[in-house]
Amino acid sequence: MQRLKGLLRANHSLGRLRSLSSRRGISAQPLNSFCKCVKFQVRVEGRANSRAAILNRPNELNALDISMAERLKRLYDSWEENSDIGFVIMKGCGRAFSSGADVVSLYNLINDGKVEECKKFFESLYKFVYLVGTYLKPNLAILDGITMGAGAGISLPGMFRVATDKTIFGHPEIQMGFHPDAGASYYLSRLPGYLGEYLALTGEKLNGVEMIACGLATHYALNERLAWIEERLGKLNTDDPSIIETNLSQYGDLVYPDKRSILHKIDRIDKCFSGDTVEEIIEALENEAANSSEEWCNAALKRVKEASPLSLKITLQSIREGRFQPLDQCLAREYRISLMSISKGVSTDFCEGVRARLVDKDFAPKWDPPSLGDVTKDMVDSYFSPLSEFESELQLPTALREPFM
Repeated sequence: MQRLKGLLRANHSLGRLRSLSSRRGISAQPLNSFCKCVKFQVRVEGRANSRAAILNRPNELNALDISMAERLKRLYDSWEENSDIGFVIMKGCGRAFSSGADVVSLYNLINDGKVEECKKFFESLYKFVYLVGTYLKPNLAILDGITMGAGAGISLPGMFRVATDKTIFGHPEIQMGFHPDAGASYYLSRLPGYLGEYLALTGEKLNGVEMIACGLATHYALNERLAWIEERLGKLNTDDPSIIETNLSQYGDLVYPDKRSILHKIDRIDKCFSGDTVEEIIEALENEAANSSEEWCNAALKRVKEASPLSLKITLQSIREGRFQPLDQCLAREYRISLMSISKGVSTDFCEGVRARLVDKDFAPKWDPPSLGDVTKDMVDSYFSPLSEFESELQLPTALREPFM
């Protein structure tokens, strides 16, 4: 119980944590038709002193594509410069805030030989994440519903994050031969103990209450009260974060994780996921499973063993490096990893993972390399090495927008 109270207090230390739709055939569309489509995918609501960006692809669980990432950045840039706007809001339409990147579209683009479009997506996405994490005006995200992968990345580095009783948070990338990106190595590595490693290597989910307890969210509200809270926020005429904070706290709900929450197992998570290597983590989980009848341990072990061996090693190193780096350096590293993942230079695990889970849905990926023992240090190091002279590193405006630690 004392450890759980510590988790709740950790919320304060994390208070400042700051998709390719298919572009095939775009050239055959009238420009004004394409612009209308982009505006429809990210709608705007205007209020007296604020603006709201609404992710509007409900049938795709608001999966992010390049046009959405670029439009979000344009909107947030213009709103920051507009002195009539005090604060901004982001939310999703339907049962998701955002399920993350539109990885099926990425998969199709890669198979069509359009890797450059994939690179452009990651560049646009990560630049927007950095903008959110260094935004000069109060900004909040309403994480009502599915909030996964890059959907978490575009929201969690921001100032205020409102979770609800409908929130489902997770980073499932490891099961698709990828890595938690879009700033995930920044905020996951700053969670209490080794909770970030647990979430990254297993892809397990948290609910809204658990997000509050570990500091990923700053406020909590029941879904049924959101319309009322948004109405109250819409009447505010301020750019003062403390006033927004007061209103969110006043109309939010005070909640605690129930006894079944994984957060009550934080000591055992630390024991198992503090290992220096993936092999050590698996051995610790196996030992824990042998001496315990608790389901969480067997479930975690199963999910780790199902994941891409190469992605496991890359992800663990990325989280560990992120613990000591500011947001811009985390994004720059993740950009290198992402470009290597889509290049197929070392492995085809990303395409194979998407195929197995989302395209053919046979849930039987053939990972390459097939086992942890087949993953060499040189393979892993290649994902973290500077890009070749023919590739540009991620360029972020760090001289103008200082990142937070």
